[in-house]
Amino acid sequence: MNATIIFVILLVLMLTGMPISISLGLTVLSFLFMFTQVPLESVALKLFTGIEKFEIMAIPFFILAGNFLTHGGVARRMIKFATSMVGHWYGGLGLAGVLACALFAAVSGSSPATVVAIGSILMPAMLKAGFPNKFGAGVITTSGALGILIPPSIVMVMYSVATNTSVGALFMAGVIPGIGLACVLGGVTWFRAKKFNYPRMKKATFGERWTAFRESVWGLLLIVVVMGGIYSGMFTPTEAAAMSAVYAFFVAVFVYKDLSMKDVARVLLNSANMSAMLLYIITNAVLFSFIMTNENIPQALADWMLGHGLGMIAFLLAVNIILLLAGNFMEPSSIVLIFAPILFPVAMKLGIDPVHFGILMVVNMEVGMCHPPVGLNLYVASGITKMGITELTVAVWPWLLSMLVFLVVVTYVPIMSTWLPRTLGMM
Repeated sequence: MNATIIFVILLVLMLTGMPISISLGLTVLSFLFMFTQVPLESVALKLFTGIEKFEIMAIPFFILAGNFLTHGGVARRMIKFATSMVGHWYGGLGLAGVLACALFAAVSGSSPATVVAIGSILMPAMLKAGFPNKFGAGVITTSGALGILIPPSIVMVMYSVATNTSVGALFMAGVIPGIGLACVLGGVTWFRAKKFNYPRMKKATFGERWTAFRESVWGLLLIVVVMGGIYSGMFTPTEAAAMSAVYAFFVAVFVYKDLSMKDVARVLLNSANMSAMLLYIITNAVLFSFIMTNENIPQALADWMLGHGLGMIAFLLAVNIILLLAGNFMEPSSIVLIFAPILFPVAMKLGIDPVHFGILMVVNMEVGMCHPPVGLNLYVASGITKMGITELTVAVWPWLLSMLVFLVVVTYVPIMSTWLPRTLGMM
């Protein structure tokens, strides 16, 4: 009964158009005052203990690093490098877009940032080369979603905060699925380009490839700094985030010199705004999780599923359906922070690995970012391509279909997510 009341209040507030973070906060406060006898002192204590986690500090640092790289010319150099490597294949510029998105995802941690950084440069080039607008839009919208699967990922940090799962293990677990999804999206791009005989570029010489690599190497080294530092034990994921922010600032301002010192203040302010928004969502989500646990809702759900004989396969299918439906209305951070505390205890009772479950949730978020009505990547891509949401939805469907097939594979082949972190001794 209490679960129904909580979700009805939340749904009503969300339907009014109120932001998710405020809806969460008001739901918690309304339920506390009207339906429980929980002392407010314990709520305040839970609020402070819930947001003092060391991992949360990684979020503003990764956002800052991504903003420095987005404004600092790194994307343009990565596109040039990617084009020199795969531009001569069918749909060369489209394949370069997939590769550039994968590379930029490995330094930014954000899908919208990846779509903006790569799409704003690549889309005009693709149109100029003779590619249809829909083809370019489909490539950029879906490949940009790699930003939250290929580590470092802000959404993975959110999942870690919500479930106390190791951030380092999640980052390593995202490597193989990230590369796998990039290959799937690249395969769809190549197949459609060959089928419709889209333009190919002249094959780059070794010298041109070396020049492109040398120009982009400072950006690519950030991948080594973050992943190498975490794997070697030199620093924690949170310290890696701080290092990446300092490194990105140095590269953008002093190496590439695409960002002047007077622009730094603007980047800092934008990053602070984004960080404050996410931290506010986390704060309210912590309270929401507290209410759920206090009312024994996750435990009751787990007991109900086990009592009705629903096993791991049925539960994972249900999770995918729930998360894909949630992707119609909410953005990834909110989905993870609301649903992880509810679904995670059930997953643990069924013996599902917490790292595998985290990657499963992240892949669901990726699909959700690419389909209407609230696919965040669709709206970002719409601003770049000047296409309507309906037109964009038609444009992305071949890639979106392949992402759904990939989601099924990730869901039921857990070794894909767990092999690397287990091999590295992180699980």
